[in-house]
Amino acid sequence: MSQALAMFNSVGASHFSQMVCTMAPYFSTIHPELTELRPDRAEARVPFRQEITNHLGSIHAIALCNAAEFVGGLMTDASIPSGARWIPKGMAVEYLAKAKGDVLAVADGSQVDWTTAGDKEVAVAVTDADGQLVFTARITMNVKLAG
Repeated sequence: MSQALAMFNSVGASHFSQMVCTMAPYFSTIHPELTELRPDRAEARVPFRQEITNHLGSIHAIALCNAAEFVGGLMTDASIPSGARWIPKGMAVEYLAKAKGDVLAVADGSQVDWTTAGDKEVAVAVTDADGQLVFTARITMNVKLAG
């Protein structure tokens, strides 16, 4: 079990989310709360706040990218074999609708072979409170196995 997953299970979602934001302060700008973390899946709620809006009154594009990297990275960490390492290598995104309220970011790694090294594509979907898809990302994670 990854250290991140063990810590999430030990301290709980809210405290763990705060710890991640302390370790990686740029995540604190979106106030994410991880609601689920397990191998192949991570979910986080991002509250709508004026501080992360754009001139259109919707959540800013980069705030959505931040949410995607938050769940994508944590899900990757929970999914890779013990002792493996990972780093994001790139991200392709699509902005599909204005995010005018709270959003839910979900990283799905169920189609990824985590047992091998190399580049892995992590899918992230962000939906609004009505369940409308507002943003998608495909994050390339480079995985190096131990040993």
